[in-house]
Amino acid sequence: MDTVYIETSIVSHAVSRPSADPLVRALQIQARRWWDEQRSAFDVVTSQFVLDEAARGDPQAAADRLKLLKEIPLIPTIGRVPAIAEMLISQSLIPRNARLDAFHVAVAASAGVQYLLTQNCRHIANAYTLPRIYAVLSEAGCNRPLICTPAEFLGGPDDTPQSNTRRNLRRS
Repeated sequence: MDTVYIETSIVSHAVSRPSADPLVRALQIQARRWWDEQRSAFDVVTSQFVLDEAARGDPQAAADRLKLLKEIPLIPTIGRVPAIAEMLISQSLIPRNARLDAFHVAVAASAGVQYLLTQNCRHIANAYTLPRIYAVLSEAGCNRPLICTPAEFLGGPDDTPQSNTRRNLRRS
């Protein structure tokens, strides 16, 4: 099974109260749908960075986020992670004030996961910077996880790689 690293924005949107802002509401729906419909098709992991971020803010909201993360295994954040994060920051791909975002990318890349799932399109899943982020990861000799949003998985339950394989096996 492929592995997905869950970044904080996914958990935040998946458990938050419905927003009055239609754009935020759409992100919340996508995060919840991914969690309900797609999560079981993957090995899902996260990091201590996500737990620390999820624990911040309103105590009830933090408790809801942490409850969702309770059974998710943690990837160690040691080794090359700080150096990779610093490369992303020093090359102005992720701003210094968004340092944790660089660490999410570094953790996912150093762990060799296939996907980094995020709804942070400002600093992580940004079409302008992704090619350069991937170049830095390659230069560092790291895995290049596909950095994507839940919307990219929500073509429907029959459109996942796993269901396509099952469908093809039934036809044989």
